[in-house]
Amino acid sequence: QVQLEESGGGLVQPGESLRLSCAASGFASDYYAIAWFRQAPGKEREGVSCIRARDGRTFSADSVQGRFTISRNNVKNTVTLQMNSLKPEDTAVYSCAAVPAVFGNCLQLNYTYWGQGTQVTVSS
Repeated sequence: QVQLEESGGGLVQPGESLRLSCAASGFASDYYAIAWFRQAPGKEREGVSCIRARDGRTFSADSVQGRFTISRNNVKNTVTLQMNSLKPEDTAVYSCAAVPAVFGNCLQLNYTYWGQGTQVTVSS
């Protein structure tokens, strides 16, 4: 049974940092792409960053390029999203997702498994 559990959300001020973690279980992470999505109230869900299986290549949305970094630890089966220089427009519920795929732009995949999400609020 595939399970994804996010942690690390919270309230921060603009310019500060947060680190989100996604703990995965029930599947071999070597064969799954994992991504972070976010959804703000009244807006569509947006792919933020993803990391491919095997080669670890990453893709990020233009809105977070240079500020967010995604990484994975296949031994611990975790994926981390380091978010720096946070802005109020980064406020959203952040969810991690997984899909069995090893090629292509992982931000363009249809994800099969989803976590419950964690709230990130950036406000002064």
